[in-house]
Amino acid sequence: MDRHDIALIRFGGVNRALAQIVLDRGDDLAVDLGFTLRIVAITDLRLGSLMQADGIDLAAVFAMDADDTFAGWRGGTAVPQNTYVIRNTTADIVVEATFTNPLDGEPGVSHVRAALEAGKSVVTTNKGPVALAAAELNRIASAHGAFFAYEGSVMSGTPVLRFAAETLKGLRVGEVQGILNGTSNYVLGRMEAGLSLDAAVAEAQARGYAEADPTADIGGSDVQLKVVILANEILGADITPADVDRQGITGVTPEDIARAAAERSRWKLIGSARRDASGAVVASVRPVALPADHALAGISGATNAVSFGTDLLGTVTVSGPGAGRIETAYALLSDIIAIDAKQRTRQAVVA
Repeated sequence: MDRHDIALIRFGGVNRALAQIVLDRGDDLAVDLGFTLRIVAITDLRLGSLMQADGIDLAAVFAMDADDTFAGWRGGTAVPQNTYVIRNTTADIVVEATFTNPLDGEPGVSHVRAALEAGKSVVTTNKGPVALAAAELNRIASAHGAFFAYEGSVMSGTPVLRFAAETLKGLRVGEVQGILNGTSNYVLGRMEAGLSLDAAVAEAQARGYAEADPTADIGGSDVQLKVVILANEILGADITPADVDRQGITGVTPEDIARAAAERSRWKLIGSARRDASGAVVASVRPVALPADHALAGISGATNAVSFGTDLLGTVTVSGPGAGRIETAYALLSDIIAIDAKQRTRQAVVA
């Protein structure tokens, strides 16, 4: 049976969840998918780095104490060596899950580039490399016989990029708009219930929906990156975050909420990209009071959704989880499955 060896770059919540899936469901996945998964490298700021070409004992990793490192393990060190591990691991797929840097995409861009140049395929949930350097990184992947996949960069485990590329084939998509940040959507919903912005944000933080610093969520920069990805991937644009006019939800007042409710409307932070009459792509992130019959008006809580404006079907909407460790780990798994399918197709063509 075929096997994919995996290197995990950062061992935070998402990559830990992927490793847990491999540990708990590896045998069942092998039966379902026709290939096995083996983790052969892990690198992490706290744990250090570990490379074992014959496979890492994941049960032992999960049994580590909070202050343990990989020092003393065979192939281990207490020092995180991301680039060294990426270039020297025997893995054929690198899973990049470092933090998103909206300014230059680093260190994610360099991690992805190093792996692809070494002929290793990459899957990532990191929005930075995708929004800022996808075209370049896809060219490198093609030149080195590798693949670059990033389904989880927009809506976590809900497959919007692959849905558009595969399920909507034959349709002309002229507009994409969505609720792309669960934190802001949750906050607006709680403001409808009477909470202030600050109280709603604090509640979102207590529930684990918002980070300690929620600026990227309520300020709209998280959605801004996702709009760039959607516009470039689905509309064939070539835009950057600077091309996306951005406004967060901090300016939405209780009076705005009350007025919208009286008019049977709901405030949502909407990321959108559309082609105008000249064919240019216009993109924005801004709070909008949507009428009750709008496809996105009923999306509540931390749920995300994307609506595709098509020529033959009208509006097609996909909704689902936009966050969560397990959900995002599934996005990584789905990308690995997609890469395996592409490799099999390539091999069949060569044969």
